[in-house]
Amino acid sequence: MRETEIKTVKTGQYTAQLIYDYFNERLRIDDYKGNVDKIIENIEEVIKKEQFTKVIIHAKPEHFEQLLSFGYQLEAVFKGFRNGADCYAMALYKKNERRISTDWVKEDEILTSVYMKGRNSKQKTIPDTYEFRRATEKDAVKLATIYDTVFEVYPTPMNEPDYVKKMMKSGSIFHIVEYNQEIVSAASADINKTFHHAELTDCATLPEHRKYGFMKKLLSELENELRNEQIFYAFSIARSLSFGMNAVFYQLGYDYTGRMTNNCYIYNKLEDMNVWVKDLSK
Repeated sequence: MRETEIKTVKTGQYTAQLIYDYFNERLRIDDYKGNVDKIIENIEEVIKKEQFTKVIIHAKPEHFEQLLSFGYQLEAVFKGFRNGADCYAMALYKKNERRISTDWVKEDEILTSVYMKGRNSKQKTIPDTYEFRRATEKDAVKLATIYDTVFEVYPTPMNEPDYVKKMMKSGSIFHIVEYNQEIVSAASADINKTFHHAELTDCATLPEHRKYGFMKKLLSELENELRNEQIFYAFSIARSLSFGMNAVFYQLGYDYTGRMTNNCYIYNKLEDMNVWVKDLSK
């Protein structure tokens, strides 16, 4: 897998951080300043050269209408994304097949089912044979193994121990569940110390251990760590086709704020992803 590259472009008219996500065939812009028209011109040049089929700009609210005028569409709102300020995920597509979702109605029905189930934060009883703890770099091989087992395809190379270690060194926190000294469930919080937010991600549980609802407890533990780090804005991007993961976030008090079409390769294909956000200070 070709690794994602982060490139900062600086000119006399703007600065922009461009994230070249080769595996998912997309360009993402998380941060920018200056002349938005000129930034979009640069994006068009990059798209032609790299043949990306999707662009995502985490836009400031005041640039919403300007981006609409260039053909960008609002897909989701990330509340508190930029030091407490909201940002709008604006998307541009370069191929019809990337824009068209064949599962949209089914995903709407799953979301409705999640709401119908209601917000029940009660945790199932978990046998004492399972141990919950924070992971260390020594767990990298076992973490890579569980991600390789659960996901046929994943948007980042989490099935590589060195990449897992790299994420830990960059500030990501992993919490795990062990059974007979083997990892059977895991989740992480990817902390952005520039914008003071965190993405709850890398959620995986082996099929034979899913009946106890580990993920709800793992995510709650990660939330507590984030509060201790004074990180109060959390979000997650969950597979729209997964009733279980969307239900977990809803039951933990997250709000659904949009769906990103054919956003990344996960499980076994390009999939739509639901955005869930939460203010941890409340």
